[in-house]
Amino acid sequence: MDHIIGQAAPGQPAAAANIIIDGDQKTFMQDVIEASRSVPVLVDFWATWCQPCKQLTPTLEKVVKAAGGRVKMVKIDIDQNQGLVRQLTQLGLPMQSVPTVAAFWQGQIADLFQGAQPESEVKRFVEALLKNAGGSMPAADLLAEAKAALEQGDPQQAGELFSALLAEEPENGDAWGGLIRALIALGDEEQAEHALSEVPEKLAEHAEVSGARSALALAREGRAAKDQLQSLQARLAADPADHQARYDLATALNAMNERDQAAEALLEIIRRARAWNEDAARLQLLKFFEAWGFDDPATSAARRRLSALLFS
Repeated sequence: MDHIIGQAAPGQPAAAANIIIDGDQKTFMQDVIEASRSVPVLVDFWATWCQPCKQLTPTLEKVVKAAGGRVKMVKIDIDQNQGLVRQLTQLGLPMQSVPTVAAFWQGQIADLFQGAQPESEVKRFVEALLKNAGGSMPAADLLAEAKAALEQGDPQQAGELFSALLAEEPENGDAWGGLIRALIALGDEEQAEHALSEVPEKLAEHAEVSGARSALALAREGRAAKDQLQSLQARLAADPADHQARYDLATALNAMNERDQAAEALLEIIRRARAWNEDAARLQLLKFFEAWGFDDPATSAARRRLSALLFS
């Protein structure tokens, strides 16, 4: 369940009285988003009628207490906070069933799981979160170097580093996702597809693997859309209400790595006709978010603007 390596170590342990609290939609920003900037926060979404929740919550509390203040837990009753649940669902957090446990770090979702889990799995989840937040997990330097190479436009070097890490840790979801993204950046979609087929089944829904899968699908869509770029721009100039042209233009812009412009095109469709084509613009934007990653600046900026549109 490894995900994002934080850029700074967690702050001082939380006060004992505040390690496990009940939260609601009014205090969510303070208790979860802001608090996670200094200490990782687990959010336990539960319901009184949910039997698995009654099994999981005590286990979560036990593991969180054992962490000695290095992680905080906020419990949220979904029936009493339906507005918050709707907002989080609109932003792409899967809230279709409970229990759902989301881990937040540095104001972003770092990992999540659904359904009751044994104590051993909960411990592994929390340990991975703490290692990521502290940047002390095994092979962290190699992973950081690989990610930096990819961000700096050297996918060849990044791919070699991700491959080296996978030789040491074949079940490292971050490395699998990074390798697939490096192959996409090299224009080798066939090898990217092959790498995706080699991902261990247990990592199929890992956040980095899911994001790479979306990035691969968008790369294919974007290749076709880029060939029509001038045609799409001409269609929009002639008719600004041509939502399909704007949608296709967003896909092309994303393929060109013009993320802010791609997001703006989809947000413009939502402004003009929110329900167009069965909410296609919002769903495509969520797909962009998954492909870009939770911690990408373009994701954060576009998610804030999406929130403003949906909840205004």
